[in-house]
Amino acid sequence: MHTVVVGTSGVTASDVLAVARGGARVELSDEAVAALAAAREIVDALAAKPEPVYGVSTGFGALATRHISQELRTQLQRNIVRSHAAGMGSRVEREVVRALMFLRLKTVCSGHTGVRPEVAQTMADLLNAGITPVVHEYGSLGCSGDLAPLSHCALALMGEGDAEGPDGTVRPAAELLAEHGIAPVELREKEGLALLNGTDGMLGMLVMALADLDTLYTSADITAALSLEALLGTDKVLAPELHAIRPHPGQGASAANMLAVLKDSQLTGHHQDDAPRVQDAYSVRCAPQVAGAGRDTLAHARLVAERELAAAVDNPVVLPDGRVESNGNFHGAPVAYVLDFLAIAAADLASIAERRTDRLLDKNRSHGLPPFLADDPGVDSGLMIAQYTQAALVSEMKRLAVPASADSIPSSAMQEDHVSMGWSAARKLRTAVDNLTRVLAIELYAATRAVELREGLTPAPATRAVIDAVRGAGVEGPGPDRFLAPDLAAADAFVRDGLLVAAAEKVTGPLR
Repeated sequence: MHTVVVGTSGVTASDVLAVARGGARVELSDEAVAALAAAREIVDALAAKPEPVYGVSTGFGALATRHISQELRTQLQRNIVRSHAAGMGSRVEREVVRALMFLRLKTVCSGHTGVRPEVAQTMADLLNAGITPVVHEYGSLGCSGDLAPLSHCALALMGEGDAEGPDGTVRPAAELLAEHGIAPVELREKEGLALLNGTDGMLGMLVMALADLDTLYTSADITAALSLEALLGTDKVLAPELHAIRPHPGQGASAANMLAVLKDSQLTGHHQDDAPRVQDAYSVRCAPQVAGAGRDTLAHARLVAERELAAAVDNPVVLPDGRVESNGNFHGAPVAYVLDFLAIAAADLASIAERRTDRLLDKNRSHGLPPFLADDPGVDSGLMIAQYTQAALVSEMKRLAVPASADSIPSSAMQEDHVSMGWSAARKLRTAVDNLTRVLAIELYAATRAVELREGLTPAPATRAVIDAVRGAGVEGPGPDRFLAPDLAAADAFVRDGLLVAAAEKVTGPLR
C-alpha cells in the first residue's frame, strides 16, 4: 500500500488525495517527531510558569481571561473537545473526514503547535486503522478553524463519541480503538485547542474539488466539441491565432482541446454550404472563453491551496525562538473566497452546456435534427425531459453560486465577530461539482445521439471513439423512447470516472 510520510514542511495535494480517497498509510518522519518534541518542551516550560499563556494556562475565546490552575488543565483540554463537538445534521463523507484528519496532522507535525509526538502518532494510527470519526454537516463557521468537525475527530482520539470502522459500521470509538490496539490519548496543556483550530475541512474539500474539476473542465471541452459537431458548427473559431490575441491561458487550452477532438471531422462547417450562418451562437462559439475563464479560476484556487498546504494553522503557535504567540492565521477567508469562486465558475460552465443541449433539441435551431432528437416526434418525446433535468440542475447550481464568504455571523460573545463561512462554501461546492458532472453527462448523451443522427457524414475519429466507448458503457444510442434514467446514470458514471476523457485521449493524445 502507498505510504505518505508527513514532515515539517507541509504536504501536497496528491498526498491528501492518496490518504482521503486512496486509503494510503501515514507515517511521521523523524524530522517531524523531533520538531514535535522540541515544541512540546517549550509548552511544558511555559505551563510551569505562573504567568498565564493563552491556550496553555487560560480559557478559550471569550473565556480567555481566566487563568487555569495546573490541576484543572487536563480537564480543560477534555472539556474543550467535548463541548466543541456540537455538530448536527447528516454525516459528512468519509473522504472529507480523512482529509480533515490528515491535514490537521500535517499542521501538528510542523512543530508549531506544541502537541506531543504520541498524540500525532495516534492521529496517524486512526487513519491507518481506517477509523473515521462521525462528523456532522453543521458546526463550522470557518473561523478559529472548522471547530465542531475537528472536535468530533479529537473526541475519537480520546476514545469518546462514535466512529465508522473499516467495515463501514458506526460504533463507539472506544470499541474501535480497543480492537486495533490504539490507546486513547489524555490531552495535556494546549493539545485540545491545537487539535481544533484549523481550516483543514474546507482545505480538504478544496483539494478534492480541484481534482474533480480538472477532469470536468476537460470533459466540458469534449462535450462542447461534440455539440459543435452535431450542430454542423465551424471549428474556425478555435484557431490558435485567434486565441493568441487574447492570451488567457485557460481559453487557449480549451480551444486547443476542442480543436484536437474535432480534427478530421466531416461534420464541421457544412452550414456554409446549404444553410449559411455568418457565425455560430454564443454557447458554441464562446465555449473556450467560458471554460477557459473557469480553468484560470482553477489555477488561482490551486495556488491558494498550495500555500495553505504548506501552512501551519493554529492559535497560538510555537515559534522557533521559544515564543508562543496568538495570531489570526486560522481565519478561513483565503480558502473560502476561492471555494465560492469555483462554485460561480462551475455554475456558468453548466449553464453554457445546458444552452447547447437545448439547441440540439430545438428543431428551429438544430439545423436539420429531429425535434428533441426523437425517433418518431409526437409519438416519442425523445430527450425533452432529460433537458428539463439538466435545467433543474443548472438552476440549483446558480443558487449554490451565491457566495457563502460574503456572510458573517458573530460568535463567542463577539470575540469571534467576523467569520469566513468557508466550511459552508466547501459543502455547497461539493454539490455543485456533483451537479456539473450530471449536466455534462446529459450534454454528452444528447450530443452523441445527435452526431449519430447525422447520417452520411463522418464524425471526427476522436468523436467516434467517444461514441463507441459510451455505447460500450451501457448508454444506448438513438431509437424509440425508453426508460431514460438508467442511460443518464450510465452517462454520469462515464463522465465521473474519467472515461470520457480517456476515450478521447486514445485518439488525441493527452488533452490539456
